[in-house]
Amino acid sequence: MSARGEDSPSGAEAAGPVPTVVPLLNIANVLTLSRLVLVPVFLVTLFVGDGHEPLWRLIAWGVFAVASITDHVDGNLARRYGLITDFGKIADPIADKALTGSALFGLSLLGDLPWWVTIVIAVREIGVTGLRFWVIRHGVIPASRGGKAKTLTQVVAIGLYLLPMPTALVPVRYVVMGAAVALTVITGVDYVIRAVRLRARGRRAGVGPA
Repeated sequence: MSARGEDSPSGAEAAGPVPTVVPLLNIANVLTLSRLVLVPVFLVTLFVGDGHEPLWRLIAWGVFAVASITDHVDGNLARRYGLITDFGKIADPIADKALTGSALFGLSLLGDLPWWVTIVIAVREIGVTGLRFWVIRHGVIPASRGGKAKTLTQVVAIGLYLLPMPTALVPVRYVVMGAAVALTVITGVDYVIRAVRLRARGRRAGVGPA
């Protein structure tokens, strides 16, 4: 008998539990894929007729709302039940940008949203994606409160632009979208600063290319 006793763990057991393999086909990833599938459905409903029929705009709003809700739900499920996968890490932000991007471009094509708003938001999102790859060897920049507020404000603003609205309430759209654009720019600048600092720390530590 060893000095550890009969109840002591074997070498394999002492090393800790074997990591659980997360299946690729899980509820979080299914919801992410459903959001991607809903993007063309949303665009079809948005452009039915002349793109301004009240009933179809309500339907488009409903599709957009359901797709936006899946973004919140799949992330919570992935974190709560340990369903985070490499596929999800890649597909989730793609699905998010595909949904908001298609909505913004669609609204601009219909003449409901100024093109400069769509371009500012698109440039920010593409730029941030590029920065993620730029610093990937040095670490991950966590989502900030400002970034989360930006995402929520964008979704609410787009929803207001999709809804048929009385003339008296139209200014509400402008205010919320203005806030969304401001947060988009501010958080974009913040992301650039944090990315540069992270890369500088990584280079000082000898991580990644000089």
